[in-house]
Amino acid sequence: MNKTMSVLLMSFIGLVGTFAWAGSAREDTVDRLQKSVDVLHAIMSTPDKGIPEEVLSNAKCILVVPDLIKGGFIFGGKHGRGVATCRTSSGWSAPAFVSVGGGSWGLQIGVEGVDLVMLVMNEQGFQHLLSSKFQLSGEGSAAAGPVGRHASAGTDWKMNTQMLTYSRSKGLFAGITLEGAVVQQDDDSTKAIYGKNVKFRNILSGRVSTPQSAEAFMKAVSDAGHQARIAEVKDDKN
Repeated sequence: MNKTMSVLLMSFIGLVGTFAWAGSAREDTVDRLQKSVDVLHAIMSTPDKGIPEEVLSNAKCILVVPDLIKGGFIFGGKHGRGVATCRTSSGWSAPAFVSVGGGSWGLQIGVEGVDLVMLVMNEQGFQHLLSSKFQLSGEGSAAAGPVGRHASAGTDWKMNTQMLTYSRSKGLFAGITLEGAVVQQDDDSTKAIYGKNVKFRNILSGRVSTPQSAEAFMKAVSDAGHQARIAEVKDDKN
């Protein structure tokens, strides 16, 4: 085989590998979107042992990281990928893809199939999310979210907490502390769905159209928010 043929063959192999990677990345990301839909459905199906309707209806952004843990759980170093969307003047934004890693994740040794849900509750938290990369701290920026049909009247989550965090295992939600965890844009998943590396801020600010592959996720977000508002109105009347 001469040098020219060798170069052409290597180029072809590289091209095939690129397409294979792109297909695999897209398949994985679409699967993650569907798993996030399942998590959102679970939020609304367990009102007494899930995320309070009041909290959900006041959230500016929702982040879902399905299957954060597979197998035994130890301190720190865990990593997961998920999807986020934020409220805009015209509804929920197109999905932006995130990765979460590092930090202290609390005592959940031996837990399998943990889903992570993060709710951005105020403008400061929203601006941190738009920065494409930020670290959660215990100084009022993130806190374990309240669980149950109603948020506890004794908490100050409406005023001070930028983000409320939850884990879900075996169908039940519980508040979780993610001290030191880093949340940032998942570039690989962004490219897999949008075909290019779209800026995080542009997606979450509502400047990007929702791709067809994410329509089920967006419907689940819209349905969850709608159900939460209806439930909240009913409770206010009773």
